[in-house]
Amino acid sequence: MPQMAPINWLILFIIFSITLMMFNMKIYYCNFPNMPQFQQSMTYKKNYLNWKW
Repeated sequence: MPQMAPINWLILFIIFSITLMMFNMKIYYCNFPNMPQFQQSMTYKKNYLNWKW
C-alpha cells in the first residue's frame, strides 16, 4: 500500500476542517428557534407569600 505524501495529508486536513466549519455554521445559522407567543397581554401576576415564622 503506498504511503501518502505530507502534502496530501495537509490537503486532507484542510478539506475536513473546512467541511467541519461549514457544517457547524449551517447548524448554527439555520436553526431558528420558535419565539414564545404571549397569550395574555403584558399583565404580570404577583404571587404574594405569607411567611409565618
